[in-house]
Amino acid sequence: MRRMKLAAMLLVLVCCGSGCVSGTAEWTQCVPYARQLSGIEIYGDAYTWWDRATPRYARGNTPGIGAVLVLSRTERLRYGHLAVVKRILGARRIEVAHANWGKDIFGRGYIHEAMLVEDASPANDWSELRFWIQESGSFSSVFPARGFIYPLAS
Repeated sequence: MRRMKLAAMLLVLVCCGSGCVSGTAEWTQCVPYARQLSGIEIYGDAYTWWDRATPRYARGNTPGIGAVLVLSRTERLRYGHLAVVKRILGARRIEVAHANWGKDIFGRGYIHEAMLVEDASPANDWSELRFWIQESGSFSSVFPARGFIYPLAS
C-alpha cells in the first residue's frame, strides 16, 4: 500500500504540456478545497451548492477567474463536483483547480492545480463539459454542469 501511495504522489506531481495536471499529495475532497480556494462560504454536498448560492452569490454560465464550477449530480458523480476557475484560455476552454477527481488512486482525493476543461455544449453555454485525461492524452466523456458561482467582489 505504501508503494501505491508513493506512486500516486509522484504521478500527481507530473506536468506535461497543455494537459498539465499538477497537484499535491494532500488528500482532500472537492468541497472544502473549492471553499478554501474561492472564498465562497457554502456548505453541503457539491451538487447542493448551485441552489444554496442564491441570494448571496451571483450565478451564471460564463466562466470567471475564481468562480466555482458546479457539476450536476449524476450516476457517475453521486455528490456532484466542484472546481475553481484558474485561467480562461479561450471561448470554450478554461483551466481549473479541483480535488478528488478521477476513477482510481492516482486522482481520487488529490488536488489537481491545473486541469483543462472544455465546453462541449451545442449552445456554447458551459452546460456540458469534458475534462482533460492526462493518461490518455485526450478529453473525457461529457459531464453535465449547472454553471458558475461567482465570489463576492472585494
